[in-house]
Amino acid sequence: MLSTLTDTVIVAGHYGSGKTNLSLNLALRLREEEKPVTLCDLDVVNPYFRTADFQSMAAEQGIHLITPAFAGSSVDIPALTGALDARLGRGDTVIIDVGGDDDGAYALGRYAPKIQERPYTMLFVANFFRYLTRTPQEAAPYMAEIEAASRLTFTHIINNSNLAEQTTKEDVEGSIRKAEELSRLTGRPLLFSAVKEDLAAGLSLQKVFPVGVYVKTLWQ
Repeated sequence: MLSTLTDTVIVAGHYGSGKTNLSLNLALRLREEEKPVTLCDLDVVNPYFRTADFQSMAAEQGIHLITPAFAGSSVDIPALTGALDARLGRGDTVIIDVGGDDDGAYALGRYAPKIQERPYTMLFVANFFRYLTRTPQEAAPYMAEIEAASRLTFTHIINNSNLAEQTTKEDVEGSIRKAEELSRLTGRPLLFSAVKEDLAAGLSLQKVFPVGVYVKTLWQ
């Protein structure tokens, strides 16, 4: 499945869809394959779920991490540097974790001309248990809004439907039809379903990407 990914991978979606956790898992899996990886935290909207919080893990795994200026401090403003520009097209797989909805996508739009110089993969992370994206008909407009704000086009859909620690096998299997319908509505193929490692082995689904849970909600 990961062979589909290009050297530039953009991970975007609705608030709380699981973008950051998926971005971390993609980076770690590519490092297992000994590929050079840069993980860019472009989430300048939500201070609670940032890849910047995982600097130690990134360093231990040999992942080059780019974070907004002032990340890790008490200051929370959209401050970006030219570090991402310098990393694109240099041979690394660059994974860009984008802030939620079109608000976060505006920051991505600043890099659109550079990204468009080469093939890119843009993943829409869909969690059909999240408010405002419970159906394909609700999720599809979010995709269009993010595309307009970022000036980039989604290439694939990721089904990341979950209820955190309460997720069951039935929850995951029941979300597949919605993911497939979103694919039909938008014309974007479903790349895989991201599923917690302890559930993935027992599923009868194809295209399952097992993920570790590194990003915790505030109430966990």
